[in-house]
Amino acid sequence: MDIDPIKPDDAASLEEWAALVNAVADADAPWEHPTTAEDGARQFTWGWDGEPAVPFLGMVDGRAVAWGSIATSDYDNFDMAYFRFDVHPDHRRQGHGSAMLAHLVDEARARNRTNLITDAWESPAADAFAVHHGFERKLASINRRQHLAEVDWSELDRRYDEALPHAAGYVLERWPVPTPAERLDDLARMASAINDAPLDDLDYEDEVFTGARMRAYEENRVGRHERLYRVVARHAPSGELAGQTVVAVEADHPTRGHQHDTSVVRAHRGRRLGLLLKTDMLRWLAEAEPVLETVDTWNAESNDHMIGVNEVLGYRVLGREWAYQRSLAAD
Repeated sequence: MDIDPIKPDDAASLEEWAALVNAVADADAPWEHPTTAEDGARQFTWGWDGEPAVPFLGMVDGRAVAWGSIATSDYDNFDMAYFRFDVHPDHRRQGHGSAMLAHLVDEARARNRTNLITDAWESPAADAFAVHHGFERKLASINRRQHLAEVDWSELDRRYDEALPHAAGYVLERWPVPTPAERLDDLARMASAINDAPLDDLDYEDEVFTGARMRAYEENRVGRHERLYRVVARHAPSGELAGQTVVAVEADHPTRGHQHDTSVVRAHRGRRLGLLLKTDMLRWLAEAEPVLETVDTWNAESNDHMIGVNEVLGYRVLGREWAYQRSLAAD
């Protein structure tokens, strides 16, 4: 198998990549939204917040049979490399996954990264592959989808009104995007609350959020053709930002939305702010994105509190994904 990097402006390779990704989804996660070459170009140009993954395509006899990517960060977790890789369903069990993984491990070594993390939809085959290559299960995450046409607004309004007295002294604000420069540092301090989300056995350091990183995140949403919505909770007596929820809507596919961060600062928990924030977000999206049909979200399976909120909002389970981890330190 020949393995070469995919350039974000290489239309032919990106078409091959998209076809392979969609074939994998059809086999392993048929609920996933189809991807396109344009999606890949934006993903590999912009990344999440300014640090795009480097992708590779594996070819055999002129056909794309595997792909992989490596992502590393200069914000935090300086020992970590995150891998994604898949093999076309018609070309599995021929060593292509092992070859792509070996290539990514070499890339990680070249970057002096020793903490390797990858993930896969739950399956006996994925587990066997991980064990064979020295990876261990560390974190189970659940993918859920909300169908907005099925939201029980009367019940949600009742829950909202019931929660309000618990949040006396807090106000909800629909945050401007892009964030004004003088508010970026406050936003970054609040965003750090996501570090309290459960990671189970995953060896992963707290993420470091700065105003510059928050700006990069917002700019990359524009680059990826997404419209960003953020609702924050503010503690009125102190003026402190207490929590947020963020949703991105695909500009090219405005029926599809993606839940990003929902978190509440530790000192402000126990006041039902998560439910209030996410309900107000739904009300805003109903006004601003009238053709939006679904919102996808991810939670650690052990995150009982946020899962409880999502169940109130009508999210349905789609599938379970496992994060696997391996250290190169002893190699």
